[in-house]
Amino acid sequence: MLRVVRGNPDDAELAALTAVVATAASASAPAPVRRRTSWWGDRAAAVHAPVVAGDGAWRASTLPR
Repeated sequence: MLRVVRGNPDDAELAALTAVVATAASASAPAPVRRRTSWWGDRAAAVHAPVVAGDGAWRASTLPR
């Protein structure tokens, strides 16, 4: 509910004020910014499949997954 404390606003001024207040009240808060984790801090990078023994396994162990 709006109440005019001083002055005599006309209908257009009251409509503009009502629109501004309604817009401000319905605006949602901005989404929080999610910080990116660096590659060094990413725990998923440390988890990988076990190395399987066999021909060329030692060479394949150094390849990226």
